[in-house]
Amino acid sequence: MGFPRLGSMRFLIFSALCLFIICCPLVSRGQDFPTKPITIFAGFEAGGGTDLTTRALASGAEKILGIPVVVENKPGGGGTVCGALLAKRPADGYSLGSFATSTLTVRSLLLKVAYDPLKDFTYLCHYSQHTGGLCVLSESPIKTIGDFIAYAKSKPGLSYASSGMYSAQRLATELLAQCKGLKFKHVPCKGGSEAYRELMGKHVDFVCGTGSHRIYVKQGLFRELLIYHSDKRDPEYPAIPTLQELNCPDVPASGRVVVGPKGIPPAVAAKLLSAFRKASEGPEFQKVLKQIDIPYLYIEGKEFESLVHKEYHWYKDYLSKESAKKK
Repeated sequence: MGFPRLGSMRFLIFSALCLFIICCPLVSRGQDFPTKPITIFAGFEAGGGTDLTTRALASGAEKILGIPVVVENKPGGGGTVCGALLAKRPADGYSLGSFATSTLTVRSLLLKVAYDPLKDFTYLCHYSQHTGGLCVLSESPIKTIGDFIAYAKSKPGLSYASSGMYSAQRLATELLAQCKGLKFKHVPCKGGSEAYRELMGKHVDFVCGTGSHRIYVKQGLFRELLIYHSDKRDPEYPAIPTLQELNCPDVPASGRVVVGPKGIPPAVAAKLLSAFRKASEGPEFQKVLKQIDIPYLYIEGKEFESLVHKEYHWYKDYLSKESAKKK
């Protein structure tokens, strides 16, 4: 075996040098990260479930990373305003977004959004699963979902508020209407907290909550009549039936998630995930979930990405059958 020619040796050295130049900044970025505050843009208004859980997660991550993790609310379009903003941000790990999986799935199928939900983001983690709930004011004479259906049939056009036009809860409510031959008037809001204010102000007849409605149920302000996005009753609320128990179709449960712009370096993503995982397991974060009755479900990386793709295609197939068109 002969020695490599001088030209070949130069080529090998040049190739190795190029590879080092390319990889070195990525390694360095991962080792140095973070060196400045991280901003998490929350896709819904302050006071709702996404806002409350995002702030709790950010607080825990801040202590682990040793730098400020700031939450900035960017409500609108059921999280799509936030998604469009995030997709244009640098993929350096300092700009992240928190919203519902429905922002990446059903809303992107029904609205003209400024991002591709399956291509424009780095999927970091899914940290909670939330069920929806149909609620009336506690002072209402309506005590059960049977009472509600009978009343809705006698008074077509009952109004209700939700966290957005294409929220999972709103779609579940429309499935209930179709299934039971009811007619409702929908009032879309920028988030769950705004929808709850609509009901408390008696501007609507009922609300379809996003999980954080349980705060008001516990306070005795709301009466929950029906659970969405679950195949079984909640052990803490055993008297409340699920939509499926009424022999009506339901939509997939939507989760709350953290994503970043596409292309965050793996070493940076790994540091973020380590911080979010530890923060989500901590007592302070778990206390917030318990206070608003939101189930903990932590999934990250490829498994999380697979879940979003699965939900996206479920909605795509469903909306295709319903002949739904983008607005």
